[in-house]
Amino acid sequence: MKSLIGAVVGVFGMAASALAATQVPVAIVEDTQGKVEGVEFMDYVAPGKVIKLAPKATVVLGYLHSCWRETITGGTVVVGAEESMVQLGDIQRVKVDCDGSRMELSEREANQSAATTFRELKAGRSAAPPQLTLYGLSPIVEVGGAGTLLVERIDTKGERYTVSLKSDALVRGKFYDFAKADVSLTAGGTYTASLGARKITFKIDPRAISGSTPIIGRLLRLE
Repeated sequence: MKSLIGAVVGVFGMAASALAATQVPVAIVEDTQGKVEGVEFMDYVAPGKVIKLAPKATVVLGYLHSCWRETITGGTVVVGAEESMVQLGDIQRVKVDCDGSRMELSEREANQSAATTFRELKAGRSAAPPQLTLYGLSPIVEVGGAGTLLVERIDTKGERYTVSLKSDALVRGKFYDFAKADVSLTAGGTYTASLGARKITFKIDPRAISGSTPIIGRLLRLE
């Protein structure tokens, strides 16, 4: 029995070492309960990251590309490229709505696309297509710190939100959650979000619902 456990631990160790060569974040920690070693709520994690859980502790991981949302209880977790490997623990995995193909749009691409959108609106032409679709009515926006966040609907007039980003309103010092502020955007609407020179255009899915829905389905990265 000991030799079997040792072999399993060895396989996990080799897998973690192999995956650790890629440091690009692939998942975000959506929740933790109990004693969880290695991560905190709203941390990004890269392949090869090892998370250790006490027997009844849980961690929820949302994968940015594959849109898997995993609830893991107990054991040792090795973060993979699209899903986790779990030793001596329980995992429940569900597919959620998220725009995995566009989740890692670079800041330069975001700014270029948003600038194109504003130019076309000013000229009276059709706006450029949204860079990202969100599947919750209440975005959680990665802002990076203080400033003034502006969210404005661009497919019709009249809907505009200006948020003064203060430290006590930010989750982990860099995320602003519209759900915590009890604010919902409009299903099917197209918006721009801007913070200083950073801008992004996004759409709300027509079937989106309000509240604290899965984070990977409503994450907007301005950082």
